[in-house]
Amino acid sequence: MNKLENYIGGKWIQGDGEGETLFHAITGDPIVAATTKGLDFENMLDYARKVGNPALRKMTFQERGRMIKALALHLLEKKEKYYTVSYQTGATRADSWIDIEGGIGNLFANASLRRKFPDKPFYVDGDAVSLSKDGNFIGHHIMVPKEGVAVHINAFNFPIWGMLEKIAVNLMAGMPAVVKPATITSYLTESMVKDIIASGILPEGALQLICGSARNLLDYVSDQDVVTFTGSAETGRMLKSSKQIINESVPFNMEADSLNCIVLGMDAAPGTEEFDIFIKEVRKEMTVKSGQKCTAVRRIFVPEKYLEDAQIAISKALSQTTMGDPRVEGVRMGALAGKKQVEEVQDRIAALLRNSSMVFGDLDAFEVIGADKSKGSFLPPILLLQTKPLQHKEVHEIEAFGPVSTLMPYKTTEEAIILAKMGKGSLCTSIVTGDDKIATEYVLGTATHHGRILVLNRHNAKVSTGHGSPLPMLVHGGPGRAGGGEEMGGMRGVIHYMQRCAIQGTPTSITEITGVFQVGAKFKDPGVHPFRKHFEELNVGETVITHKHTVTEADIVNFANVSGDNFYAHMDATSLEGTIFEQRVAHGYFILSKAAGLFVDPAKGPVLLNYGLEECRFTKPVYPGMTIGVKFTVKEKVDQEKKDADDIGKGIVKFLVDVYDETGETVAIATILTMVRKLDQGGARTPPAEEKRAQKGGGGPGKSRKKNKNRKRGRPRRKRQAAGQKETPGARAPGGPRGPRKAKPRPPPPGSPKKNHPPPAGGPAPPRPPSEAAQRASQEHPDSR
Repeated sequence: MNKLENYIGGKWIQGDGEGETLFHAITGDPIVAATTKGLDFENMLDYARKVGNPALRKMTFQERGRMIKALALHLLEKKEKYYTVSYQTGATRADSWIDIEGGIGNLFANASLRRKFPDKPFYVDGDAVSLSKDGNFIGHHIMVPKEGVAVHINAFNFPIWGMLEKIAVNLMAGMPAVVKPATITSYLTESMVKDIIASGILPEGALQLICGSARNLLDYVSDQDVVTFTGSAETGRMLKSSKQIINESVPFNMEADSLNCIVLGMDAAPGTEEFDIFIKEVRKEMTVKSGQKCTAVRRIFVPEKYLEDAQIAISKALSQTTMGDPRVEGVRMGALAGKKQVEEVQDRIAALLRNSSMVFGDLDAFEVIGADKSKGSFLPPILLLQTKPLQHKEVHEIEAFGPVSTLMPYKTTEEAIILAKMGKGSLCTSIVTGDDKIATEYVLGTATHHGRILVLNRHNAKVSTGHGSPLPMLVHGGPGRAGGGEEMGGMRGVIHYMQRCAIQGTPTSITEITGVFQVGAKFKDPGVHPFRKHFEELNVGETVITHKHTVTEADIVNFANVSGDNFYAHMDATSLEGTIFEQRVAHGYFILSKAAGLFVDPAKGPVLLNYGLEECRFTKPVYPGMTIGVKFTVKEKVDQEKKDADDIGKGIVKFLVDVYDETGETVAIATILTMVRKLDQGGARTPPAEEKRAQKGGGGPGKSRKKNKNRKRGRPRRKRQAAGQKETPGARAPGGPRGPRKAKPRPPPPGSPKKNHPPPAGGPAPPRPPSEAAQRASQEHPDSR
């Protein structure tokens, strides 16, 4: 029998001995063997630290993000291969879609995070803290990639999603990974990892794979490593308490199975839309992936008066679920991952039945389509009933990890909260209600015991990703029994693999270290106005001290006439009694607009456009007769990638606008974002063919439909872009280049091509997802037990 291979030290290696035989979940036939006997785990981890880690640490966040995106595109092209293998795990096409394209979508989502990080290998966290009265001693925080390796011990139910949702984050942070999937379905993980390694997209040592027992792997982790675990709470606690983890203070993130629950609100009576939504959600959570999800609903709470109606409706919905070979048309639920899983679930059902009853399903009398149920790992949907949930704790402590849930009544929302918390910590809970007062009471009452709460009703049911779908931009994890860990969560997840360090020094020193200008740092002479310089020529700290302007009452009146802002503090000196103002005060936005008039160099140059403000504050009133000036400083530079060969090479430059008065005090301060052309327009990154096709809407289910949608959306988008081309050059927004004064049509200026309209305030717009499948996958992510 063939044996799975392990990728260690840059080589594919088979373990010694015959190994453990892995079986087809549908047919029961042996597939392959897995063994790690004879493998040197100590050298494996050392290889990751010495080879993979330095290569990733040198890369900037932008480079890492583009690398992850390229990997996602590569795997998307090969997805059908993984679907074929996935059927052997007992998964239907829909189950596999969650695992395969959900995992790839997670790569896309994490790749887009690069826009929230600087073009540096490290991250500057938060704001500077003043540590002295004169402002010449400050503190700040930076976050750098750890110098170790991320060890991921994953579960059997999502052999692809479980790997990709984790490595996407550690790769973005700059750490390599060793992936240890659950042995029973590791053949699917191996299939994908072989394609990843063969692609050459990741640097050597960035990813290694173990197919088989982890044996003594954790004996070799060190203080710079990170260990993540997904699986049973019992196994997780055992690993977390291992001697090496404790002695080396190794960060250990645990995401364990939990007794998640769903609640039908008191207002959601039978016949309401919310009641129907509730029944549909329960059925889906019990049958998707045959209930093998750590976020699946295990406890179902309904108002006591609706108990019988709910039991009848859920049973009817479950009776419509066809089970069998996933490749047979009409089959909606496949098998569990293996015979061992079936036996474990049956044992848990038996334990629950000691004080509850089975109201739907039969462990012996059930039918399967296109398969032999005696050979495959099949288990039908089982609905249990527990009428006294406050008295019997077993239902809140025993989990049957399959298509099994228990229905229970409650009397009040307060009682539902008590019951939900009896699970002692869960990954997620949901409440279906159209009453926001009920939703508020439930959320605030249960948030301490849950990692995520979904409020579901008729207004979001069609767009909701559902109870069991963690999202890459939101935290996935939960307290107590759920493990107390946090995965994903956007930037939060990346930071888990980095070391936060407080740094102290003068503003000038901190500026040089971080590459971000700190208030109070020494200014640098730019030589010429910064608007005359290309992106590469600008240096953080370069400052222009502008000429000054004395504010008059005429300025205030004229600005009020132009803006329509006739607020009393600006226009009525007789109404100032009891206010903080001594006399009529200049509009804050006049001060900012006048500051732009002082610092802008109006002639055409490398500055393409200004598209927003950050951290704008008006710190001191400006009265007529006061004189203002501006210190205009290069605060930070963020590189931008070229989308295609026709794109303009450019970067984002953040300028600190410090407006001060004749006493030297700051009266207003803001950061403006400008797009600046690069001096070097070469080196265009031409997207691979698959990316071009993906940008046209191909590559996923519903291809033709998605393509038509894009065409429909494209027309108004081009109109908006065209409007932006006319508006932006002539606008006199703070920091923006002065455009033509006549309305005479002219060719768009550099930086405003039709395919490159300015992004919205707050940063560049993320790219369009490569396909409908990837777009949905980047939003819908199941758990990874």
